[in-house]
Amino acid sequence: MSNRNNQVNKQAARERLRAERERQAKKDKTRRQLTVGGAIVAVLAIAGGIGVMVAKSGGDGGSGATATVNDMAGDNKAWAKAAKAKLVKPAHTSGDKGTTLVIGKADAKHTLELFEDPRCPGCANFEQNVGETVRKDIKDGKYKAQFHLATFLDANLKGTGSKNALSALGSALNVSPDAFLKYKEALYSKEFHPDEMGPDKFADDAYLLKVADTVPALKGNKDFEKGVKSGVFDRWALEMSVEFNSHDDVKNTPTLKLDGKVIGVDSGPSKVAPTTPESFNSFIDKGVK
Repeated sequence: MSNRNNQVNKQAARERLRAERERQAKKDKTRRQLTVGGAIVAVLAIAGGIGVMVAKSGGDGGSGATATVNDMAGDNKAWAKAAKAKLVKPAHTSGDKGTTLVIGKADAKHTLELFEDPRCPGCANFEQNVGETVRKDIKDGKYKAQFHLATFLDANLKGTGSKNALSALGSALNVSPDAFLKYKEALYSKEFHPDEMGPDKFADDAYLLKVADTVPALKGNKDFEKGVKSGVFDRWALEMSVEFNSHDDVKNTPTLKLDGKVIGVDSGPSKVAPTTPESFNSFIDKGVK
């Protein structure tokens, strides 16, 4: 009896251990699926043409009035140093920190706000399809454009390309508003805009200068080149990112606002920016009446 009881007890113990291992394995599998699933949601959203502000506190994704340049710098040593550097504001900006970036005729009755991230594929798609229309409207005085530029995709995709490209855009803006618009167009072009899941090309100054060579006002411009290489506008790029993240109603890029009201196609809790000149014009024409 004693031996049989021992065998029964041992068998029962083995069964309990096996059952516990199975339960733990199921928990681990579920945890992995949730973790990977969250990453897949973010990747699919980005691949679908929308830069989604996944991280909402700390790091590059920090939002709201509590975000600081240190948050925007993340754990990158070079950018942590930039967060402590003296702020140099590009020409053609205004505000205490140079984060008000408006281009167009001062007497234009309407204002189009564009919320973009340099690494955002949706922003590249918008620029490639609608950018020419926006630039013409600005020139014609249909509205003036205010740009809010972000770097949250550096945290979501890893890297520093958004910050680096934004700093280079500051150098272009320091040359002229037109140079800024043309350089932004080039960075978002099919030829030069990097695959969001590929190498972080915008993190390389040499690549940013290569793109700039396609812009007449920037090609061979020593002041522009010096600005990019020295990172003179790095601190400003972080300040721009802080300003972007202060807009709690902006959840993705690109986001468009006409006279303070978000415009675009309804998509769940947010609106998706129009991707054709015809659709864009329909929203603009309705808003400026």
